[in-house]
Amino acid sequence: MDKLNDSVVSEFVLLGLSGSSEMRVFLTLIFCLLYLGTILGNLCILFLVIFDSHLHSPMYFLLANLSLIDVGFSSTTIPKMISDLLSEYKVISFRGCMAQICFIHIIGGVEMVLLIAMAFDRYMAICKPLHYLKIMSPKICVSFVITAWVTGVIHAMSQFIFIAHLPFCGPNKIDSFYCDFPRIIKLACTDGYKYEFIVAANSGFMTMGTFFLLILSYVFILVTVWKHSSGDLSKAFVTLSAHITVVVLYFTPCMFLYVWHFSTSSLDKYLFIVDFAITPVLNPAIYTLRNKDMKIAMKRLSKRGYYTQFC
Repeated sequence: MDKLNDSVVSEFVLLGLSGSSEMRVFLTLIFCLLYLGTILGNLCILFLVIFDSHLHSPMYFLLANLSLIDVGFSSTTIPKMISDLLSEYKVISFRGCMAQICFIHIIGGVEMVLLIAMAFDRYMAICKPLHYLKIMSPKICVSFVITAWVTGVIHAMSQFIFIAHLPFCGPNKIDSFYCDFPRIIKLACTDGYKYEFIVAANSGFMTMGTFFLLILSYVFILVTVWKHSSGDLSKAFVTLSAHITVVVLYFTPCMFLYVWHFSTSSLDKYLFIVDFAITPVLNPAIYTLRNKDMKIAMKRLSKRGYYTQFC
């Protein structure tokens, strides 16, 4: 990291979400509520899974890890965005920008692998129920989480080592509310084509691969349910529809930025609001309000007084 000092640019100006002062106040309120909902909702899931022994199963172990990741993913950008909405001079230091990029891609990589693990868990529970507990053992679940973190770190660092030492001599304005590889490469004082290819190949391949694996797993689940329920897919489709919706919402901005010709139009910053603010607050609602076991756990712990004190 010592070579980062070689760049002339010492900070970047984040143009953020433009608008009138009244609009910025309104957006600040909205994002504060969304971030608060993300923190409380996901921490409540963590609390339920940890303290309710009935939720000590592979599905909820993975869900608790997803909740932790959602909090981290949202925290990489939303607090800074809220602060910038209230400030006229929106800047981020060079090192701060590089750190933000690194954490976004580490946590993003972890979340993608966790989503695959959760889809695999549901596939085994529905399609091979007799072998479920043997296959989804605690050791396997922990291995999934470790693999997710290792994958996330490799995914981020394999791009970061190439991008971090690019020369930056101006301009230093980023038309977004956060830092990311595509926009930083555009500001480098060098031909960024090969770096764009590295990022598109890495992030683009991981995004598309994860998306198609998830969709394929849902198709297998629906086909299996259809075969065993005399063609009645209504219950399975209702259960999976919310999950599919969140997956589509989460992956659409990623595909737009990393797959479709490395686009960096002003549209992508609005699309990524879904990833950083909307999806993390939707997951707790989907996995609790639509989940019978979680509802029962809430009632059970509320009688003990733990849940109401925490959530």
